[in-house]
Amino acid sequence: MAKISFKHLPKPHKWTITFLTGILLVLVFVPSEPVSAYKNTPVPVLELGKRYDLAVDFDNLPEAQITAFDSAVERKMVKVKKGDNLAKIFNRAGLTPQETYRVSKMKDHADKLINLLPGESLGLEIDNEGKLKSISYMYSPTETLIINRNENNGFSGHVESKPVETRLNYTQGEVFNSFWNAGLKANLSESQIMNLANIFGWDIDFALELRAGDSFSVMFEEHFIDGEFVENGDIVAAQFINQGETYTAIRHSDGTFYTPEGRSLRKSFLRAPVNFKYISSNFNPNRFHPIQKRYKPHNGIDYRAAKGTPVVAAGDGKVIEAGYNRFNGNYVFIQHGETYVTKYLHFSKTAVKNGAKVKQGQVIGYVGATGMAEAPHLHYEFLVDGVHRNPRTVALPKALPIEPSEAKAFASIAQERLLQLNNNKRIMLAMN
Repeated sequence: MAKISFKHLPKPHKWTITFLTGILLVLVFVPSEPVSAYKNTPVPVLELGKRYDLAVDFDNLPEAQITAFDSAVERKMVKVKKGDNLAKIFNRAGLTPQETYRVSKMKDHADKLINLLPGESLGLEIDNEGKLKSISYMYSPTETLIINRNENNGFSGHVESKPVETRLNYTQGEVFNSFWNAGLKANLSESQIMNLANIFGWDIDFALELRAGDSFSVMFEEHFIDGEFVENGDIVAAQFINQGETYTAIRHSDGTFYTPEGRSLRKSFLRAPVNFKYISSNFNPNRFHPIQKRYKPHNGIDYRAAKGTPVVAAGDGKVIEAGYNRFNGNYVFIQHGETYVTKYLHFSKTAVKNGAKVKQGQVIGYVGATGMAEAPHLHYEFLVDGVHRNPRTVALPKALPIEPSEAKAFASIAQERLLQLNNNKRIMLAMN
């Protein structure tokens, strides 16, 4: 291939190349003004180890930017362990006993820090001098205790509460093999199942009288915070169909359940004063005693339960005997008015003393096997005018109906709740 030299190019091409070459030479040898300024500006030399001040005006910084420089506060989240108290928690966090003392001497809310439960948490803010600045303690889903150091080097606290939204929910179920399983299948919590049994426990023996095909419907509250579910609230209305008979309960504003007509479901005595697994021995005038090996009247009912299960007073009354003997073991006798006496035997330990006044539902002792007992159980007796009666079948006196002054307001509530229950039943039936 022949080579083409510059001198053999056409004249227009030569002029174009010469012009472009001239422009490039001008750009290379004549620097622009910014470049000249850069070259003529002296560059400061920083000395290693020397301190230099930054020209930052902190007074005019926005608050969000100022907090970015506050790195002198250490924030800790401390978990409460078994056996912990405030002193132990503070010691683990590196705080002094003096800080524990100052917080414990706080005028308001210091008592909330006494009974801390394992698994709970304390949020601590500690400054760079090791001093406590603040504490945050969420002791319930809706309430948080905030404690801050004040100007006098002491502490003061206040409670921040979140608003709770209450909604109504509904469920229903049918008993096939056990009420407990039916309740779980209906998405009731364990406490709701127990509460439902307590509501109707005056009229239905949940241990022995339930049958396959029995059914229940429950309307209850649910609590929400910031739109998120927190916990179940109270049952407000319920129906239970037992062996074809319908029992209905409506909750009044005082927390007591009444029939729609205003009669109290709460009798003067509980049918069973303990949460038992099963009845190991019924009321029997001709029972053969398994230890003494002879026929001896069994004047009560034996409720088998785990050792330590709480036993409550079947009704309001006064403890007329509380003690121990080799037959009864640890025992408690309660007088209810002039007519009734209840007896509780074989406690592992008692929780009341002779002469004490007790309320229905108050814990009076714990299931055990003291005295003449083969296994942990509660022996429960019910006496009317000094005569033993079967606790399961004795006619229990009725509690007082709703106050006349409250009757009109309750009637309105009852009508609304019954309408809601029936509407929900129809909806569920249509869905199924």
